[in-house]
Amino acid sequence: MASFTKTVLIPIAHGTEPLEAVAMITVLRRGGADVTVASVETQVGVDACHGIKMVADTLLSDITDSVFDLIVLPGGLPGGETLKNCKSLENMVKKQDSDGRLNAAICCAPALALGTWGLLEGKKATGYPVFMEKLAATCATAVESRVQIDGRIVTSRGPGTTIEFSITLIEQLFGKEKADEVSSILLLRPNPGEEFTFTELNQTNWSFEDTPQILVPIAEESEEIEAIALVDILRRAKANVVIAAVGNSLEVEGSRKAKLVAEVLLDEVAEKSFDLIVLPGGLNGAQRFASCEKLVNMLRKQAEANKPYGGICASPAYVFEPNGLLKGKKATTHPVVSDKLSDKSHIEDRVVVDGNVITSRAPGTAMEFSLAIVEKFYGREKALQLGKATLV
Repeated sequence: MASFTKTVLIPIAHGTEPLEAVAMITVLRRGGADVTVASVETQVGVDACHGIKMVADTLLSDITDSVFDLIVLPGGLPGGETLKNCKSLENMVKKQDSDGRLNAAICCAPALALGTWGLLEGKKATGYPVFMEKLAATCATAVESRVQIDGRIVTSRGPGTTIEFSITLIEQLFGKEKADEVSSILLLRPNPGEEFTFTELNQTNWSFEDTPQILVPIAEESEEIEAIALVDILRRAKANVVIAAVGNSLEVEGSRKAKLVAEVLLDEVAEKSFDLIVLPGGLNGAQRFASCEKLVNMLRKQAEANKPYGGICASPAYVFEPNGLLKGKKATTHPVVSDKLSDKSHIEDRVVVDGNVITSRAPGTAMEFSLAIVEKFYGREKALQLGKATLV
């Protein structure tokens, strides 16, 4: 079996776009790839965009002689510039190309890195919209596809295309059957690029003073895409988002072993007031939330005060339902656990808002879920602007 293992390198830097990096890491691991996350900085911890901290598995400087089946570059600024200026990475990617192995990049990285290094000459490639002219200047044929394959190079556009991009990379490494299998678990959008929508019942105004105060708890084995999508999108909207770890350590390993870093322990904010408490999923992560008495009490107080709370994936089924937090409410959850909801009338909907409660289904619905929250606090126009900027 070992001979069938596919190895992947994902380099990260200060200013890497965290949603792109985390989605690539976790989706490729779901597909069976052995993914190494390597920091091009002098330490494994990096300060990614939007105040999100990530921890790599190793330093790139320690693995420059390693061989990978795929090297894939996330975007984000100034992270993309740092990757471009990393000579060791440039040498690895060029050798990858000359040896006929896969390279891939998303967002600004196709233009800044692959293009600057001369790997896109005469090839069709895509990237983040504001980098298309720069992409064309590298002698690539710039196209507006959400994902573009040309030979052994795969490129994509931005945060909202990252899961599709990663599924394409799984197909390149493992074949279509494996790609379809992972895609079905993640619940990818059937209409990517179109305006997002959600189901709303019992419409209620979500109020806040000055800036929405939002709590996003994370636990060991929380689903990383769902957690990072919430923080990434809500901070882009200028909400004040607090990431709080359930447990005794700020560093948390997610369901696919991506290492995330909280800002506070939940105990430190248990008595604080929030305009929204919203939970990522992950089967085991949701069960950890359910066994955290402090978090359940915070959610009960939120419900009693008629203040918004939400959850995605397994959290509605494992946290809300057994604690009476869905009583009289319509909700959705991941298909694998939807039998646990007493009211199953809306389980096929991707995002459901019922008054002050918002629920959603899976990593593939996480950006729609996050944008629906933006709409509830800031209005449709702001949510659509963010959807366009992130290429949802």
